[in-house]
Amino acid sequence: MDAETKIQLEAAAFRRLVKHLDENKQVQNIDLMNLAGFCRNCLSKWYRAAAEDKGIDMDYEEARENIYGMPYADWKDKFQTEATAEQKAAFDKNH
Repeated sequence: MDAETKIQLEAAAFRRLVKHLDENKQVQNIDLMNLAGFCRNCLSKWYRAAAEDKGIDMDYEEARENIYGMPYADWKDKFQTEATAEQKAAFDKNH
């Protein structure tokens, strides 16, 4: 496989992951962190770092909007729930 095709496939997989997360807003970031060790905010940070590696100036909120599909504050107000004691305990144990 040539490098360009590999990049295209990786980009398509990333877009599918972001779409999947968007379609499953009930899955909270703390759940993702507890199960997989990353969340939407991590993806935002990685997205921003990739932009910066290419010389593109992007702030964290702009990166978050690319991942969340809306300003983070709006997503948080509409979809984020309070973490349960069990979720917090699992997070504290794993991190």
